[in-house]
Amino acid sequence: MKKQNKVLKVPQLEEAIQQVLQDAAPSYTMAGGRMPLAYGEFLSNKMLLIATIRAGIPYKLFSLIRENTPFSEQHWAEFLGLSAKSLQRYRSEGKHRFKPIHSEKILELAEVTQAGLEVFGNMDKLRLWLETPNYALGNMKPLELLRDSYGKELVLGELVRINYGILA
Repeated sequence: MKKQNKVLKVPQLEEAIQQVLQDAAPSYTMAGGRMPLAYGEFLSNKMLLIATIRAGIPYKLFSLIRENTPFSEQHWAEFLGLSAKSLQRYRSEGKHRFKPIHSEKILELAEVTQAGLEVFGNMDKLRLWLETPNYALGNMKPLELLRDSYGKELVLGELVRINYGILA
């Protein structure tokens, strides 16, 4: 039985997404798109994600996404292949826009967080699951697998199986 979805609702995050979409996907924000777009809807619309990745995520949106994930600043630096000092510099610049490769990783981790919240219901339980070695994932911690896209797919697949009660 599928668990009830826990949807992350953060008004500032949704406002930042609208701002990014005005730059990245202007055709969406005109007559064809509906406003406002919820965070979960944004993450499930692959065409909007592609447009956003290509335009680059501004630091403001990254900061809001980071605050609503179970990952520390050090985790983010490792996931993005940047130093913590670079992230601090971007924060002080304020107007930094991430390269597409970094933007894609940011959105992948946002997707994992959203899926994890749907399964576990809160950030603390998700964080515990991410930090616990998992038999179905080769006794690795899901957190360790999030460093690359293939690992992210394994983690998402395991979250789907857990959600539907299919345990290893």
